[in-house]
Amino acid sequence: MSVDIELRDDLAEVVLNRPEKINALDEPMVTALLGALDEAEVQRCRGVLIRGEGRGFCSGRDLGGVDPLAEDAEAILRQQFNPLVQRVAGFPAPTFAAVHGACLGAGLGLALACDVVYVADDARLGSPFAKLGAVPDSGAHYFMAGRIGVHRTLELIYSGRLLSGREAAAIGLVNKSMGRAVLVERTRHLARQVAGGPTLAFHESKRIVSRVADEHLDLRGVLAAEAAGQGTASRTADYVEGIRAFQQKRSPRFSGRAEA
Repeated sequence: MSVDIELRDDLAEVVLNRPEKINALDEPMVTALLGALDEAEVQRCRGVLIRGEGRGFCSGRDLGGVDPLAEDAEAILRQQFNPLVQRVAGFPAPTFAAVHGACLGAGLGLALACDVVYVADDARLGSPFAKLGAVPDSGAHYFMAGRIGVHRTLELIYSGRLLSGREAAAIGLVNKSMGRAVLVERTRHLARQVAGGPTLAFHESKRIVSRVADEHLDLRGVLAAEAAGQGTASRTADYVEGIRAFQQKRSPRFSGRAEA
């Protein structure tokens, strides 16, 4: 299988498992990834961790057999990669990426679509499409411009320069960099911790943050969205548990259930 999924402790661990190709994405692998995310949602997983086996996270789209004179690049993006990036970005639970080695092109988009991205210090991140005569895709412009600014984004696109994990963390493209040996375990630890929290409330925050970015909400709009989100959260079992635990001076035990 090119994609594996392991369900444990409310966390779905989705593993890119095509190491001989540095987990390059072809159509069957994209389909398998979408299937894994569907399974995680059906199983009501409260968190998703995406990582890669082998030498790197994902080297991007598999271009090995591409005939540039025959393919419809726009259709491939619209039908395969765009739905994948949107599925990850809109997943109704916290998502995490553990990135090592190559994280390029569509692989970068896949990682940055996650809510939290931890990378190895020596990872290599970027969209080196200048050498291909191509436009970066899979959300690269959106994620990069929103996190590091237009000027840095265009400099990286024009030059094709790759960032190390340390550089990517230093400029805010990703959350944190760390040694390769501890990357997966630290990311997994955080993902499990978050998956045990009030994930329905987290989902409301995820939607509000997305609206701030996509709709450019002003303060009045954010305050209204927060009030609506709080109303939704207050009708969940986790809200009742959290308030009672606070009143009783004990640690809360969240279930992720909608019913109060």
